[in-house]
Amino acid sequence: MPGIWVYAEVSSDGKIEAGALENLTKARELGSEVSAVALGPGSSQAAAQAGEFGAATLFASDDSIYTDFIAQPAAFALHELVKEHQPELILFSPTYDSRDVAGRLQARTGSTLMSNATDILGPDYAQTQILGGSQIVDVTLFGPDPKLLIVRPKSFEAQPAEGGAAATVVPVEVSVPDDCKKAKRVQRHEQAAAGPKMEEAKVVISGGRGLQDPANFKLLEEMASAIPGAAVGASRAVVDAGWVPYAMQIGQTGKTVSPEVYIAVGISGATQHLVGMKSSKRIIAINKDKDAPIFQYADLGIVGDALQILPRITEAINARKG
Repeated sequence: MPGIWVYAEVSSDGKIEAGALENLTKARELGSEVSAVALGPGSSQAAAQAGEFGAATLFASDDSIYTDFIAQPAAFALHELVKEHQPELILFSPTYDSRDVAGRLQARTGSTLMSNATDILGPDYAQTQILGGSQIVDVTLFGPDPKLLIVRPKSFEAQPAEGGAAATVVPVEVSVPDDCKKAKRVQRHEQAAAGPKMEEAKVVISGGRGLQDPANFKLLEEMASAIPGAAVGASRAVVDAGWVPYAMQIGQTGKTVSPEVYIAVGISGATQHLVGMKSSKRIIAINKDKDAPIFQYADLGIVGDALQILPRITEAINARKG
């Protein structure tokens, strides 16, 4: 079954991971037949959503082997599917598990693997950004099919197809050998989160070194609680300093966000941070340094002490709500 495939991580209740929905949207725009591959509990339940976003076929297995063991079983099964159906291109999200599967699949196929793709113009032609996103590079993909692309998050907007019907489920019946069961998950932990996911929030309020002390992140949290749909993020500098967990990091080595409004508080605007947020619809910067690079990208800039400014903004928001 030639065409474009999307490797889709699926939750136990059958919900497809956001990055895979973005990739499905782009895949159908390229004009090839689109299929999705989902492995692990809940996968067969994803047929309706996969079809809604453009997949005609869903290769699925609900076997827990794909979640009990890390990457190796999924890469093996995916390779068996590739040998049988010979797709031209497979798209992956940049999640930890998907990247692991992509790398292991490349080792099995000898195919070209490109990471951090920001656009796809065809099965053999992609684009990426370098130098903090200031330059776009065209990349021709050589070698045998399938080409493998790890796509940068928020490169495409996930949009349902018009009149999309549920994908046809093709059961994945692969016998995974014991030598692909070496790394087993022994424990799972989900970090408790308040409010919306940062990648899905309409407003993201992000803090940096300019907050002066980790305790001052409460000012961002108070503002976020006053704004419906707002989430709190951070720069790498404060994550590295141990002020907040890595899950809050925005930037080249963290998460990529594209909210309606991005508020950068005490963040200078290093290129590594800009990569993760510069596609935001509107950018507001608060910084004591009037020459901070972030002001070059901001739609609105406020020069001053964030510790004095934030409480006043939060107070004004609450007053308007009342």
